[in-house]
Amino acid sequence: MISFNTYLIAYLCIYLISAVLEMGIEQINIRYLNAHGQNVPDAFQGVIQEEELKKIIRYTSDKVQFKHVQAVVIKICFLFVVISGILPWLADHLANINFLLAGLIFFASIGLAEMLAGIPFDYYHSFIIEDRYGFNTKTIRIWISDLMKSLLVMMVLGGFLLAVLLLMIEYAGRNWWVWAWVVFVSFQLIMALIYPTIIAPLFNKFTPLEDGDLKADIQQLAEKEGLMIEGIYQMDATRRTRHTNAYFSGIGKTKRIVLFDSLIQSHSQEEILSILAHEIGHLKKNHIKKQLVIISIVSLFLFFMTSRLILCRMMYESFGFSNTPDYVGLFLVGILWGPISFFLSPVGMAISRRFEREADFYSIRILKTAKPLSNALKKMAKQNLSNLKPHPLYVVFNYSHPPMLERIEYLEACKIQEYP
Repeated sequence: MISFNTYLIAYLCIYLISAVLEMGIEQINIRYLNAHGQNVPDAFQGVIQEEELKKIIRYTSDKVQFKHVQAVVIKICFLFVVISGILPWLADHLANINFLLAGLIFFASIGLAEMLAGIPFDYYHSFIIEDRYGFNTKTIRIWISDLMKSLLVMMVLGGFLLAVLLLMIEYAGRNWWVWAWVVFVSFQLIMALIYPTIIAPLFNKFTPLEDGDLKADIQQLAEKEGLMIEGIYQMDATRRTRHTNAYFSGIGKTKRIVLFDSLIQSHSQEEILSILAHEIGHLKKNHIKKQLVIISIVSLFLFFMTSRLILCRMMYESFGFSNTPDYVGLFLVGILWGPISFFLSPVGMAISRRFEREADFYSIRILKTAKPLSNALKKMAKQNLSNLKPHPLYVVFNYSHPPMLERIEYLEACKIQEYP
């Protein structure tokens, strides 16, 4: 066990406060839903029936209770690891080997333990909760295969990025954080390039959309908006889930449109086009570029702060480390950032919700009607059992999109001429 000092006690207090607030907001959300979500909203009359609304409430409640149990268990395990002295013991045993290998082993041990701890919860979520409400379609074989592939991708990509970062710290001098930031931003861009063509196909099968009216209309819409796309693909989402979605991925020559097969099966052609028009709105309004700029600015600040904090011996001593290897410093900065990011999350969520509203309106502008997107969102809310009455505070901390009811009411009320 490690000895407690003011630094460690302050961290534990912030960590526990953020954890209690996070779970408290979840509970407030459920109580709000039970108090104000018992009646079908006017916008969903004729779309969602009373029994379906009750199912939505049960699904939301089950997910929250599951998240509570998961959060309590994971956070208790985390606190045990942090204050038990296991990590200082591990670092001491790695002290006499090459710094790069030691760092990789240190983080691999933590990552593997975290993954093993999450497996029972992932299984329960997929094969109990999602199965109970008819969403899960994956088999045990597919589930295990996905776990193994995820582990492989994490080891290769995470190991590469960590190795480069440690080498930067060791050999790039005092301004290593600038070069590390350049590598990180470059890595983000490379991932955007290779994800659609290399990583995503490891988990799903992507087949070119068959020639027909839908493909022709999508191509016409993309050309009208001046988009050059590599292709239009259908993804075999129903091998794992009945949830629906569509998205753009990639940048440059790897840019492609991806439709879940579940979306094609359950939505009309006009509704699919409205969803894609929304995604086009993200591109035309430069939301992806703006997000990259925001991530770059925030990461530059974090790398700078990391370069200062890893020199603070008190930080190491507070968590029981007698030595100060750089890889331990990276880990400690990471766990310090965890609770802080919770309190900053409303800023990121607010920006994301603004982008989504702009994309919704862009869809209206290019299609000259709000009805298809409104109908599509209603179907998606029904099919995905979306919470129609989330608490405003829960939205602030957790919603990257405006609540479904808010989006639909906005779409049905807006007029084309109001577009700026």
